[in-house]
Amino acid sequence: MRLLLINPRFPESFWSFRFAMDRIVPGKRTLNPPLGLATLAALCPPHWEVTIVDENVESIPLDPQADLIGVCGMGVQFPRQRELLGYYRARGYRVVAGGSYASLCPEKYAALADTTVAGEAEYIWPAFCRDVENGTAQPLYRETGTVALTDSPTPRFDLLKLHLYNTASMQFSRGCPYMCDFCDIIVMFGRRPRTKDVEQIGRELDALRAQGARQVFFVDDNLIGNRAVAKTLLRFLAQYQARHRYRFSFGTEASLNLAQDEELLTLMRGANFGWVFIGIETPDEAALKLTRKTQNMSTDILGALRRIYAHGIDVLAGFIVGFDTDTLETFERQRSFILESGIQAAMVGLLTALPRTPLYERLQREGRLIERADDTDNTRPGTNIVPRNMDYDAMVEAYQDLYRSLLTDAGIARRIRSKMRWMHAPVYRGEYSPAQRLSILARLLVRGILPGGPSRWLAFLSTLPRSPRQIPSVVSDWITGLSMREYIRRRFDATGSVPAAARRRMRGLVRALARYRDSGVGLHVGADARHVEISLSERVDQRFFVRLAPRLERVLRDGRATLALRVDTLRAQHVPALQAMLARIARHGDRVSISLPESWRGRLQVDSSVFRLVLSPSPR
Repeated sequence: MRLLLINPRFPESFWSFRFAMDRIVPGKRTLNPPLGLATLAALCPPHWEVTIVDENVESIPLDPQADLIGVCGMGVQFPRQRELLGYYRARGYRVVAGGSYASLCPEKYAALADTTVAGEAEYIWPAFCRDVENGTAQPLYRETGTVALTDSPTPRFDLLKLHLYNTASMQFSRGCPYMCDFCDIIVMFGRRPRTKDVEQIGRELDALRAQGARQVFFVDDNLIGNRAVAKTLLRFLAQYQARHRYRFSFGTEASLNLAQDEELLTLMRGANFGWVFIGIETPDEAALKLTRKTQNMSTDILGALRRIYAHGIDVLAGFIVGFDTDTLETFERQRSFILESGIQAAMVGLLTALPRTPLYERLQREGRLIERADDTDNTRPGTNIVPRNMDYDAMVEAYQDLYRSLLTDAGIARRIRSKMRWMHAPVYRGEYSPAQRLSILARLLVRGILPGGPSRWLAFLSTLPRSPRQIPSVVSDWITGLSMREYIRRRFDATGSVPAAARRRMRGLVRALARYRDSGVGLHVGADARHVEISLSERVDQRFFVRLAPRLERVLRDGRATLALRVDTLRAQHVPALQAMLARIARHGDRVSISLPESWRGRLQVDSSVFRLVLSPSPR
């Protein structure tokens, strides 16, 4: 049995860190590999031939040699997951859908896949595999019991191209003991944390070490959900690290009460945890009480963060605005807190009701869910909730203003200074060779700091640390801040006015295209200030691509424009010129969609991890 497992391409978000991946960090394509698919591969019968393709780092095969194709997906991946399922199914492949969104909403996949796998896979995936071999596969496999993580195998890390990821992934526990009403974790995994044993973790670390990994993210939703067991893990990790010369640098997710346990903090530092992601959500106690985030109510949040910093551990955090107690003034309180806290990777989202959560059910009863609004992404300027104490449009505008304020040069620098006053000896030291560190610093200066002009130069100089040990953390924070700033510039400003220079470039492009069209070249053009559509025919000559490439690059460089390119027909001798044009605009490929006729899919190489390759479900 030949099984192809696909992780669909993510839409760009804060978590993409596109500026860092494309311009600063050498040789990396994205942050984390698809751990779920590597685990699924390990659950397959040993005689199956399994291939994993992650569309975030490599192009999908359009006509794969496979007997079965599995496509996973989180909520934000659902549109692409749906497209992939439809394409492969129409071409005669048996397709199976899974992932966190299929686990939450399996009913959405009934018409999309031959089989849907909902829930944890350790027991139901082997059952599905047996049924496939026997020709008795069912439409739905749903885990309704409790999975013991001691039954989870070592993931097939060897099937992942780990060198293309910034950080490898592994998991120790599932479940969280808390009751936050907006969170879907307890819906999927329950409130009683379940864990692997330390021997399993040792085998997984050995496997990652064999693959050359150095940075590892424990993807647990709350690593310290059971603090006693977490301490056992941390003691084991410290011993493992000592045996292997502290090969790994770790990060994870944890709850804020980490700061109340001195032993836990000491153990985390001893195991070489450089950072934790914490769901802070809001410093407003009334909102915390409303949403049942009680674990954040028993401490001074700012003081707790500083205790974590004092142990050299950095903090990434999630924030939410839009609770029923929030008003427009809440945005300013959040801004002040984030600046004072020193958190650079501050992921602020508008409150979004995820399916099957207590919040979703309550707002559905109250009639406050917005029909057909996106319920999968809380990092966009929008939500699926009607706010109680704010006008919706005013809330969205204030949300965008909050981010613009945080990501000014002064805002980035102020947070670095606020943090470094407390984090004197960071655990993080940069997991790169000395030559790579110098290269990263040089790229940051040339591509990030210098283009910002005198205000950014001064802001950068104000963050130069007193201790050399702080340098990697300061550099990392500037890369993080500028990556988020670049995302905001391109995505949040997409609905605002188009700068005059960008309008001029677009008009120039449209005039040039019109001249080609009027001269008899086979070309169809549609355009407005932000978007251009081009359909090509075989009458387009090679000079067209050579002259069009620099104009397209200038238009796309602004970051707001998008391009839809359709190849209807094209002469074979002109393919190299089109390929060269695509190579020139590849840096902006996330805003370029390309449609190809069936006959061209083997002749023109379009990397779907770079460009948005439109897949029309044509039969095989």
